[in-house]
Amino acid sequence: MEAEGKSATFASTSKWGLSSTEAAIRLQRFGPNKLPEKSTSTLSKILMEFVQPMPLIIWFAIFVEVVEFLADGNYSSIMDAAVLLALQMLNVVIGFREELKAGDEIRALKDSLKPEAVVIRNGQAVKINAEEVVPGDRVLLSAGCAVPADCVLATGGSSLQVDQSAITGESLPVSMKPMSMIKMSSVVTRGESEAIVVATGKDTTFGQTAMLINSVEKQPHFEVVLRQLMAFLVGLGIAVCYVIFCYMRSKHVPLLQILGFNVVLLIASIPVALRVVCTCTLALGCKELAAEKAIVSRLSAVEELASIDVLCSDKTGTLTLNKMVLQEDMMCFVEPRKTRSEVLTLAALATKWFEPPKDALDTLILDAVNSELLTTSGYLQTNYVPFDPCRKRTEATVTSPEGKTIRTIKGAPDVVLDLCDGNKEIVQTDVERHVSGLASRGVRSLAVACSEDNGPMYFVSLLTFLDPPRPDARQTLLKAAELGVSVKMLTGDHYAIAVEMSRTLGLGDRIKASKSLPVLSIEEMTDGKEVTRNLGRCYGQMLEDTDGFAQVMPEHKYLIVESLRQRGHVVCMTGDGVNDAPALKRADVGIAVCDATQAAQAASDIVLTQPGLRTVVLAIYTSRKIFQRMKNFVIYRVACTQQLLLFFFISCLCVDPKQVNPSYGATYFSIPVIALVSITILNDGTIVSVAYDNVQASRLCQPKTATMCRQVVIQKDGASQCSLPSPPPLV
Repeated sequence: MEAEGKSATFASTSKWGLSSTEAAIRLQRFGPNKLPEKSTSTLSKILMEFVQPMPLIIWFAIFVEVVEFLADGNYSSIMDAAVLLALQMLNVVIGFREELKAGDEIRALKDSLKPEAVVIRNGQAVKINAEEVVPGDRVLLSAGCAVPADCVLATGGSSLQVDQSAITGESLPVSMKPMSMIKMSSVVTRGESEAIVVATGKDTTFGQTAMLINSVEKQPHFEVVLRQLMAFLVGLGIAVCYVIFCYMRSKHVPLLQILGFNVVLLIASIPVALRVVCTCTLALGCKELAAEKAIVSRLSAVEELASIDVLCSDKTGTLTLNKMVLQEDMMCFVEPRKTRSEVLTLAALATKWFEPPKDALDTLILDAVNSELLTTSGYLQTNYVPFDPCRKRTEATVTSPEGKTIRTIKGAPDVVLDLCDGNKEIVQTDVERHVSGLASRGVRSLAVACSEDNGPMYFVSLLTFLDPPRPDARQTLLKAAELGVSVKMLTGDHYAIAVEMSRTLGLGDRIKASKSLPVLSIEEMTDGKEVTRNLGRCYGQMLEDTDGFAQVMPEHKYLIVESLRQRGHVVCMTGDGVNDAPALKRADVGIAVCDATQAAQAASDIVLTQPGLRTVVLAIYTSRKIFQRMKNFVIYRVACTQQLLLFFFISCLCVDPKQVNPSYGATYFSIPVIALVSITILNDGTIVSVAYDNVQASRLCQPKTATMCRQVVIQKDGASQCSLPSPPPLV
């Protein structure tokens, strides 16, 4: 057994736990119990800002000016170089500062999460920071606590009910017996036991997931667009410079003067402050998104969020409440028929109603009845058998106010039915038919049975419950569709549950099981592998024609996101659990919903601080407004830049300044670099108000990365304002 193999190394841990000294040694050896993150030093980030395509062009211009100064000693050249250097520093400092500020916000959110664990140290139970847990520690697990690391239930301990929805996406808890492996981030829903830690940090499931996350490198769409635009403008500028160079050489103009003039022309051919203004616009947009309860971890995520056309959403905790709720449907199988209130009372008598509920099912029942009234009414519990994973039921014997002895049972329908000697043969067919019908709709059922005064046990009723959708989920998804975003549901739950939930939310009924998809290893998911490069061709069409998948694993989610990206879609993934982290990182935009796990937050571009998918649509709507402002600026700025370029081109070829001013020193028209840069910066300053433009967002504002450069060139006549429909109501 895997658990046995992993725990063998630490089997020597006694019931008294580790000593403080041994724990310190192991902490030094294995490292802190935290999720590994791929980080880049501040110095590296700053240096990378200096070698982007736009800064490289400015560096070239500075180099030419310096060479000209060294050749002829003209101090105007060194002044021009100083101005260009100042502009370079302005670009880098502002861009880096805004990126750093946005990153600090997400780090502050992560720092606010301080998980703790109860461990046995020096023979005493103590509460410590979960990062200080080490392999071999004996941890105390009880209902409601989060599992701090990968653990194995100690021999001789009791069974536990564990909620693994953050890892597998399953809504209901699963049973764990002694020597069973419990993974980090799971939550104990019922029972108490000791467990031995077998893996921490990078060696846990968290750590393995992080390996997949850190293998992902993706280039922001925002940078792609700017580079495409820069390539076009630089190409046009070089072509003009070549024509001017040939013309001036034919006039026998000195080479250094030609180079100096071409530097001016090259600077005129590109909007040198484009990245600065766009960065400022995005930074202001980040503040807008923060007001909508969406914290952005990188600026380019704003533009990418505006670009998305496919939204892959996890079901449990994202589209649903991740909380079981009783339904109105109730089937009764005894005569005279019992009311819903009477059935719920019988179910409540099969719990310890006078104590806080121990699991989700007890909470379901006790929330539906007045438990205090049971006590005040005179019910007295004389015997109680708690839930056991093998028994799949709870039993209780109570004395009613009338003095009758009532034995009640609640649990799995097939288990309870086998215990009903009073009416099993009569109701068995109907019960099985109802249970199958409910299961086909994704609805779970709970059986209730009772007997009086040691008489036969009668199957009384079936109560129905499910994990319901969030109240705003359906309307939010409709608004997403209005914005041109196709939504696909990905869940680890059973196929029938996925189909029913998809129908309830209005997503459609084209749901497929995960068996139609392959399972890839971490190595196969690394960029460049043959199997990864062909995902879009092999599975893309099927994914486009599907509304969602059931029983998916983390690898499936990653595959789905990557396949859609290879088909040319801009993909957004929302989720809250460890199982979502790889897909969150691989998606163009990863969104961790409110109360997401640390792994999901670390992998995401945007973290929501308010529950509900309404925040996602608000973020999409807001990001499209931000993009429209940025697009307006880019179009106008490129138009102004090309105006300067054409002005220089025509003036050089067609204007002889000596005809206007005989004392003019040169035989061709020129303008100092400092004057040109000043005009550029002043232009940017006057139109920075575009960042506050009162634009409206719709599917017409959805940017397309592959065509934006062409759109900018076509629309550079200055017609940057577009008439857009009013925004859809988000309430």
